[in-house]
Amino acid sequence: MVIKEYQNFKFQQPYQQAMYYCSLILKDQTRPWVERLDVLPRLNVEDLTNFAPMMLSRAFLECYIAGNIEREEAESMVQHVEDVFFKGPNPICRPLFPSQFLTNRVVKLERGMNYCYSKEGLNPSDENSALVHYIQVHQDDFILNVKLQLFALVAKQPAFHQLRSVEQLGYVTVLLQRNDSGICGVQFIIQSTVKGPAHIDSRVEAFLKMFENKLYEMTNDEFKSNVNALIDTKLEKHKNLREESRFYWREITDGTLKFDRREAEVAALKKLTQQELIEFFNENVKVGATRKKTLSVRVHGNQHLAEYHLQKSEAVQPNTIQINDIFSFRRSQPLYGSFRGGIGHVKL
Repeated sequence: MVIKEYQNFKFQQPYQQAMYYCSLILKDQTRPWVERLDVLPRLNVEDLTNFAPMMLSRAFLECYIAGNIEREEAESMVQHVEDVFFKGPNPICRPLFPSQFLTNRVVKLERGMNYCYSKEGLNPSDENSALVHYIQVHQDDFILNVKLQLFALVAKQPAFHQLRSVEQLGYVTVLLQRNDSGICGVQFIIQSTVKGPAHIDSRVEAFLKMFENKLYEMTNDEFKSNVNALIDTKLEKHKNLREESRFYWREITDGTLKFDRREAEVAALKKLTQQELIEFFNENVKVGATRKKTLSVRVHGNQHLAEYHLQKSEAVQPNTIQINDIFSFRRSQPLYGSFRGGIGHVKL
């Protein structure tokens, strides 16, 4: 069953493949699915039997308990689990060494540079091509977070209207925020049979140039309306325990541990000015901005393979880095510091 799941990866939609490659480029220590597929057929029962005690030889526990339970009960439950694991005459495991704590490291793209990775689609019968146009902006910070969120909110509908409705580039056309373990940015995701990824990439940049005017011409009332809409979204109560738990567990797994995030970001939004949003756009998103960091991931369907082969032979544009081998590239790049793995136990 597991082997079949990995084999089916090649039948994923091209935009999903592009998102996968984007994560593989950015996230340190991630492994490609083909390596796992290569290993699986060689595993046997003995390997699994030997793995369990090795996995538990040293461990670190992270616990989150939610629901109708008192604090003392929750702490008692965690203490019991820790006692079972680490205490007694024959403990199941020992604590991790400090050097073994897991970290979340993300590639730090260089300011003023454009990175491009191109790949043939894994399914040769698929006509669709796809683009992920990612703009990396900052490491988790309340003020920068809300500027980025507000830009995404203001630009989302115009991006869909221009790229999907007017230019009809593809049925899948979205502008989303992206957060990789506290490293924040925005990404355009577009899938198309009509145009190849390089053309779509150029249309994303054309949209950003056009969007400048909309941002500059936005009235104060429009700005306040968008700010209030974002505030209202943040002040919405979690719909259920699962949604609430997902919010807190994300803070734990990322290592950011900002459990008052919503309240802090609402406070930052209330102080934000329209000029500050414009300056943020000009510095980080505007085409040609000196601080801008862009990664374009292009997956070519069978209708656009000529473009793919042509691009391989073309000269690289100024301030552009063509990524040919993901892992060689990743090993050569600086990384953001990890929020995770640099602290001791946190009790709230």
